[in-house]
Parts: sequence; C-alpha cells; structure tokens
Amino acid sequence: MKIRISVSAENYDLVKEYLARHGVEISEDAEYVISESSRFPEFLNVRDEKKERLRLSVDEVIYVEAFGKEIEIHAQQGTFYALDRMYQLEELLDPQKFLRVSKSVIISKKHVKKIRASLSMKYVLTLSDGTLVDVTRSYYADFRRFFNI
Repeated sequence: MKIRISVSAENYDLVKEYLARHGVEISEDAEYVISESSRFPEFLNVRDEKKERLRLSVDEVIYVEAFGKEIEIHAQQGTFYALDRMYQLEELLDPQKFLRVSKSVIISKKHVKKIRASLSMKYVLTLSDGTLVDVTRSYYADFRRFFNI
C-alpha cells in the first residue's frame, strides 16, 4: 500500500520511519494521505439572533464575552451566541491565538489593535471593531507573557 504524508516538517521523518518499519510505502503519488490534525477546531457551533445554528470560522472571532450564562461571540460578521460555556470555549480555542483577559472576556490576539496601560496593574485594549476591553489584575501576568510585555 502506498501512502502520502502531509505532516509538519518536524514530524515528517518520525512518521515516515514508523510507517516504513510497518511495511507502508511512502509516495507522493499515493491515493491515500495521512495528515496531522489540529486539536483546535476551525469552526465554532453558534446561534444567530434568530436562534438558527451556524458554523462560525474561528478566524472571524474578535472576542467572546459572558453575561451570566449567556455567551456572546463578537465576530467580524456580527454577534453570535455560543452553545458552550465560557470554560469550554476557552479550552476549544487555540491558546496561541486567544487569551482570557478577565472572568468574562476572551480576546483574539490578531484583533488587538492598541494596548494602553492603566492604573492598578491593568491594561485597556482596543480591538479591531473599536471595542475597549479591560485586562483585569487576575489575568495581568498571563497577558504580559502572552504579548511579551
């Protein structure tokens, strides 16, 4: 059986060696492909204002905000409502791209346009949609590490 490998450069040799030991031939013209998958989803299941279920691209997410049990996902296309709890969304989102900055807010790193220091170990962020978000003291150290400040 021939297999094509579509994995990261650092894993390519390891995967190729493992498969070769088990009698699998590696070929670029193979019909079957083995690929790496990310543990983080590309889409979130959300609801719109009409309560219809949609799939929202994670790249569109600007920030996530909790109001009690209701979770709003603010995206470039508008506001959507999460089907998951805040802690579940925090686990779903890639920690290289998203950061929780308060008990009720998770931000997308790529949508932070301005960082302003504030009083009492806080920051105020300006996001790509113009929203101002506070980084609370509890999340201050994580925020500084995340942005290498």
